[in-house]
Amino acid sequence: MYRYDAVDRLVVEERVAQYRDQVRRYLAGLLDEDAFKPLRLQNGLYIQRYAPMLRVAIPYGVLSTGQLRGLASIARRYDRGYGHFTTRQNIQFNWVKVEETPDILAELASLNMHAIQTSGSCVRNVTTDAFAGVAADEIVDPRPFCELMRQWSTLHPEFAHLPRKFKVAFNGAKEDRAATPVHDLAFDLYRDDSGEVLIAVKVGGGQGRTPRLADVIRRDLPWRELLNYSEAVLRVYNRLGRRDHIFKARIKIQVETLGAQEFARLVDEEWAHLRGGPNTIKDEEFARIAAHFADPTLDRAPAPASNSLPIDARFRDWKRNNVSAHRHPDYAAVTISLKRQDIAPGDATADEMDAIADLADRYSFSELRVTHQQNLVLPYVQRAQLHALWSELDALNLGRGNIGLASDIICCPGGDFCSLANAKSIPLSAAIAERLAPIEDELGALSIKVSGCINACGHHHVGHIGVLGVEKAGEDWYQVLLGGRADGHGALGVLIGKAVRAEDVPRIVERLARHYLAVRRPHESFIDAIERLGAEAFKSALEQEPA
Repeated sequence: MYRYDAVDRLVVEERVAQYRDQVRRYLAGLLDEDAFKPLRLQNGLYIQRYAPMLRVAIPYGVLSTGQLRGLASIARRYDRGYGHFTTRQNIQFNWVKVEETPDILAELASLNMHAIQTSGSCVRNVTTDAFAGVAADEIVDPRPFCELMRQWSTLHPEFAHLPRKFKVAFNGAKEDRAATPVHDLAFDLYRDDSGEVLIAVKVGGGQGRTPRLADVIRRDLPWRELLNYSEAVLRVYNRLGRRDHIFKARIKIQVETLGAQEFARLVDEEWAHLRGGPNTIKDEEFARIAAHFADPTLDRAPAPASNSLPIDARFRDWKRNNVSAHRHPDYAAVTISLKRQDIAPGDATADEMDAIADLADRYSFSELRVTHQQNLVLPYVQRAQLHALWSELDALNLGRGNIGLASDIICCPGGDFCSLANAKSIPLSAAIAERLAPIEDELGALSIKVSGCINACGHHHVGHIGVLGVEKAGEDWYQVLLGGRADGHGALGVLIGKAVRAEDVPRIVERLARHYLAVRRPHESFIDAIERLGAEAFKSALEQEPA
């Protein structure tokens, strides 16, 4: 993983000192709320429904065990003993005090971490596949490209005040696990016949009030032009993006209004002045960055397998659902589910973070990943040690084998925390998972995503089943969408009816699931059945079935 050099440390430490002075002046009454707001936002501080929330960047989802222990310590001393892992591969602390946030940022700096640009109208945390560097289907390791983008975009003076927030993602595998179709700017990395890395550039994806899938505006971009071309995209957006209407300020609106072809033409005009310029990536600079991502030595002898392991159905389920193929045949990437009964999706206590760090030290070369599905990954686990690892996870209530299943629900904090939310999402997610529990294994892969408001932090637009919280006369109501997906076949879900009360949603979701079981073909997944029959067929079946 990338480790800070002297320049990185100086930048972050100077930012902490600057922010500490801003907080001092705010608390002394020398900065009013309007003046302080953009300053705190670009340092990750929100004012939520009940308390301030601090969002910490985990660039492209990669964590060391030392960093995870540091986050656990912060949760223990400055929060209520837990953290919340998000769909942007970040972590949030939901109960911090404004006056203590400079101290938290100072501690983060000592961990080679920060909260810079985790909010505000700027380039946000760069994300990618949680299995980057280890996936069996990987074509190009995206991590060095992510780090180049992170360094280039952090505190970039020209793009510190864009029309709106700007989200970037990279994918370097055959299967898109980075949700690139719903990003403002996204890159698919691949190789030509000679092995040279090229890039397909996508622009204008996003969710929220006007969901949209990104358009490919350039193929075969030479990788050395990554930053030059990105600068051209951002300049066009910065110049023409709307600042008069917050709901029309995202780049997706600009691309939709102009058309992808015209937007691409404007970018090419800008790129003509930048191509081959100072931001062209030099081979030696790329090599310097890439050297940080050298893999650990994986040729050590596997631990001896025991012939006396108990036949445990729960371990078999866990191995089937939570263990992913690795580029090294003797290893696996293991996903630790943070979707557990009576615990908010993505939450982990300080004690759990410490325990997971201990496991990563012993089983995964001291490295972890955060997924955009709000789970954690151990990327380097010997297959011979899978049972031993699962046994320890199970003892910690972290051994649930439900990755990709109905209970692996993506869920935003909703009305329990967020001041923007129209409805609660955490209790509804729990109710849906409980309702589907008896048929979860039979259903197989099913992506359910729940958002508490139209901002779509729970990615409801791209769930196989999406749920959106709306408000009616001060009560929580919900709309149900069907047929979305965030992979390389990106699709937006369609609304299947009017808003319903919270108690009706689990029943509707169950009826959709049972209809799938009744009409599926052999080995056909839920989303494949939706795409074969159409969402309207499921909607009609839903209307015809007795309540």
